[in-house]
Amino acid sequence: MRRIRTTGVALAAAAALALPALPAATASAAPAAAATACPIGWGSLPKVSSTATTTPVENIRTGRHACYDRMVVDLPGAGKSGLGYSVRYVSQLYQDGSGRPIPVAGGAVLEVRVAAPAYDHETGAPTYPGRVNRPLPGVDLTGYRTFRDARYGGSFEGETLVGLGVRARLPFRVLVLTDRIVVDVAHNWTGAR
Repeated sequence: MRRIRTTGVALAAAAALALPALPAATASAAPAAAATACPIGWGSLPKVSSTATTTPVENIRTGRHACYDRMVVDLPGAGKSGLGYSVRYVSQLYQDGSGRPIPVAGGAVLEVRVAAPAYDHETGAPTYPGRVNRPLPGVDLTGYRTFRDARYGGSFEGETLVGLGVRARLPFRVLVLTDRIVVDVAHNWTGAR
């Protein structure tokens, strides 16, 4: 009887070795799930870089992603090292110089300041067609999950101001890439799609 049990155990062990290993299959599924998760940890506190440039703003555009909505400020020829910004949540957006309030729709307002003019430094001619207190030219936020409004605040003393209305106070990040500043606002705090 003892011999039959030993043989049975040996056969069961051999059969288990012949089957595909389950832990390896579940281990390979875990990295795939982690790879599709949205980034987290951006926070909602102000983000600032104190450098500045005289290279003017030429375009402001937006885009939708699976995890966040994105706004890009294009400064062709600026490079990467001289791009400065200040991005923070505010209760109200105010026009520089006049102090007039600029209404921005949404549950929260991000004040986006780019340390670059929206006009030619030497001639004063506008390089970006935005009009103060108006939506950003060419930007249609229909279908965006997070962005609700984008208003031009003007360009004053070498800084360009944009009010970005978002659904709620959500985490955001700021990236400086060659010739552009990128503001990404997450769809939620959890990183879920």
